[in-house]
Amino acid sequence: MTLADLLLRHPFADDEALLHTADRTMTAGAARTAAHELADRLRAEGVRPGTAVAVRVPNSPESVVAMTAIWTAGAVFVPVNAAAPAAEVEHALAAARPEVLVEASGITRLGGGRRYDDGTAFVTWTSGTTGTPKAILHTHEGYLELLDRVLGPLRGPGSPGRPPSPNLIPVSLALNSGIYNALFGLRAGAALVIMDRFRPAEFAALVARFRIRSTVLPPAAIAMLTESEVPALSPLKYVRSITAPLSPLHARRFTERFGAFVLNSYGQAELGEVIGWTAADAREHPEKVGAAGRPLPGVSVRLDPAGRLWVKPPRRASGYATGERLDDRVDADGYVDTGDLAVLDPEGFVWISGRAGDLINRGGHKVFPEQVEEVLRLHPAVTDAAVVGAPDPRLGEVPVAFVVGDEVADEALVAWCREHLVAYKVPVAFHRVDALPRTEVGKLRRAELTLRARTTPG
Repeated sequence: MTLADLLLRHPFADDEALLHTADRTMTAGAARTAAHELADRLRAEGVRPGTAVAVRVPNSPESVVAMTAIWTAGAVFVPVNAAAPAAEVEHALAAARPEVLVEASGITRLGGGRRYDDGTAFVTWTSGTTGTPKAILHTHEGYLELLDRVLGPLRGPGSPGRPPSPNLIPVSLALNSGIYNALFGLRAGAALVIMDRFRPAEFAALVARFRIRSTVLPPAAIAMLTESEVPALSPLKYVRSITAPLSPLHARRFTERFGAFVLNSYGQAELGEVIGWTAADAREHPEKVGAAGRPLPGVSVRLDPAGRLWVKPPRRASGYATGERLDDRVDADGYVDTGDLAVLDPEGFVWISGRAGDLINRGGHKVFPEQVEEVLRLHPAVTDAAVVGAPDPRLGEVPVAFVVGDEVADEALVAWCREHLVAYKVPVAFHRVDALPRTEVGKLRRAELTLRARTTPG
């Protein structure tokens, strides 16, 4: 079985609507026909099994058709963000070396494509929050295992024969999270509802129109909905938070506002999702909102003495397109160093504290940036905040904050922080910014702020 079969053998009949947008639909039969036709065109352009095909099209049913067609031809799918600048596109093409490029305007032969190992399905990219994004290789077999690893525990008893609600895709299908969400929905036997970009009002309208009971959202979208004028999200019951850790504060606010429980999760591009929630856990442990969840079936976790999280998944990505492998991060027992710090509570729930590399060592005292950021966001004048370490000749490094929001004096922010934090965690400086640098799915580009903190006078 390959990932192409998720659409080609989908349980929907040919005349049933499978791929939706806000203003049009594509039936399962039309999608299958289009995938076979595009596969034939790709073969005519010289695409052979094991070669790569880059796709740069906006979010649409054609995005799903294109990746299915590539797998039907036995080729490797290389997603390229339609909104990416030229330099980022050039980097993606140079790293993956596809044979052809598919765009809305047509197919362009690039030549010089590389031959990938048998079973390679597609390339995704690391987030690039700590350096240049790396191209990660995923196999058909490995990704099918990942989908089933997550889907199994989420299946509730339900009603016999009850069809799953459509899977709403609010993020780019050029990102791993978008690809995962689309394939997850198809694997579950669901229809897909594809947004060209996230807008709170449109999201709420699609939830109501398609009777969406569960969906996935990145933390930035969850925050946007909480702060929006959207009055309700009925019949939404569960939201799975993806792509980055969601703070307990934002999870609680969203749940209180809309009555939908936030199922946090944890994974990495190289590992897939390894920690998450089940519907039963959500019912039995509402007090754990904000936790990443518990290890998924087949996944083992452990913490080293420094609190660093190590994970042993059933499978992981085969390596990087550049030829690098993950072995440097894997110990003799097969556990992968995630680079994240965590806490494991008595019930087995994992709470992510932050990246080990982001930890601020203030004269021997450990400062977790995320904890300080949470406190700052609670201030009524602050809409967003980020904390990084800046060099200090006496203490080594000290926390400094970048703050988005209404004008407020440094003294007021210091007083606020002192009410909720021990003294060594209080930032020594506050820099006002119009917005924080984030990736498309809302991950903070902390390295950019660290550089600014080192060059901006306090």
